[in-house]
Amino acid sequence: MSTPGAATPVAASIQPATGKLGIMTVGMGAVCTTLIAGVEAIRKGLAKPIGSISQMGTIRLGKRTDANSPLIRDFVPIAKLDDLVFTGWDIFGGNLYDAAKTAQVLDSVTLEKIRPFLESIKPMPAAFDQHYVKRLTGTHIKSGKNKRDLADQIRKDIQEFKKKTDRQVVIWTGSTEIFLEPTAVHQSLAAFEKGMEDNDPGIAPSQLYAWAALTEGIPFINGAPNLTVDIPAMNELSRKMNAPICGRDFKTGQTFMKSVLAPAFKTRMLGVSGWFSTNILGNRDGEVLDEPGSFKTKEESKLGLLEMILQPDLHPDLYKDIYHKIRINYYPPRADNKESWDNIDIFGWLGYPMQLKVDFLCRDSILAAPLALDLCLFMDLATRTPGLRGLGIQEWLSFYFKAPDSAPGVYPEHDLFIQSMKMKNTLRHIMGEDLITHLGLDYYGE
Repeated sequence: MSTPGAATPVAASIQPATGKLGIMTVGMGAVCTTLIAGVEAIRKGLAKPIGSISQMGTIRLGKRTDANSPLIRDFVPIAKLDDLVFTGWDIFGGNLYDAAKTAQVLDSVTLEKIRPFLESIKPMPAAFDQHYVKRLTGTHIKSGKNKRDLADQIRKDIQEFKKKTDRQVVIWTGSTEIFLEPTAVHQSLAAFEKGMEDNDPGIAPSQLYAWAALTEGIPFINGAPNLTVDIPAMNELSRKMNAPICGRDFKTGQTFMKSVLAPAFKTRMLGVSGWFSTNILGNRDGEVLDEPGSFKTKEESKLGLLEMILQPDLHPDLYKDIYHKIRINYYPPRADNKESWDNIDIFGWLGYPMQLKVDFLCRDSILAAPLALDLCLFMDLATRTPGLRGLGIQEWLSFYFKAPDSAPGVYPEHDLFIQSMKMKNTLRHIMGEDLITHLGLDYYGE
């Protein structure tokens, strides 16, 4: 094993996290305001960064008997919370204090303590087209002669923010767009850029933000299930500009639980005959998902996980006939406090049936905000790390997504525990530490 703390060719070549890291959010609603208000509350000593792997997680180095498990934030050179600066775009005006009050996630006592900070942040006009998010009507939006013009306006916003910060990350925390299939316009960068000039309907606003960020050499994170960076054109642009990409769709509540339970059933070789999932949600996300086109996008994001984890082709006796149903219901009284309910029909020895029911009374943005923070910090790290930034897709961050992107021809890992091991082993790798295999034979000598 390498000596802890010793410089290695990879670790020594990681650029330091000096100066200010600018986080640009696309959509400044519930998730965004919960993220930004939370960071400021933590900076002021009003709260702890609970739920954040980058801030509270540890990483084991060497053997179990070495008792060497530093905090991740002390092990890898990620940006400090005091160095974060925020801006973004939204289809509604005002300031983030008003937006946070509208979102009704955080209590008024917390908001009042950081009110001046939140009032100082006002969103820039957004690139928006109601065709792609039918339940929302934008009042604070850009206008342009075509989609290329809108994308260039986003680039100008980014260029202005670059003057105030040392490094930048762009993250989509906006609403779910309608379901889109990849078409010819997505197959190459040249085709995509021509498509922007031609106002191709296959190019949604989220793709304009991704193109603008990557063209500026800035990493892009897709926190929604939209077709955004998971297309050949964006992969090409990402590699060309050494600007990492990752996505899609933050893995927060129900899907988080599925990525825990499904591996457990598979590990024990227990069969699954049916999995019914329903949600009630009352925030803006719930309103948007009440529209069939946007729900289709979310449904596709959620449906793929079970098949990928359970692998029915390898285990037909256990999983080939599984019936998987997902429903999302808009229910305004719940606001951001989502309830997800799962009924799982399983079977065991000799085919005898059993059931498991899960009722998760969760808080959607409270679960999403620390994921967004981690992703921004880790994507900034990837951009400063020679062994990562040229990869394009950052599959090692699959831990955070419902439908993680992966290299062409490679299926993504959905098992939460495999994803966690992959992420931590990547951090060990770039810092020159031995990977953890859990083989453990060296503890039991002959």
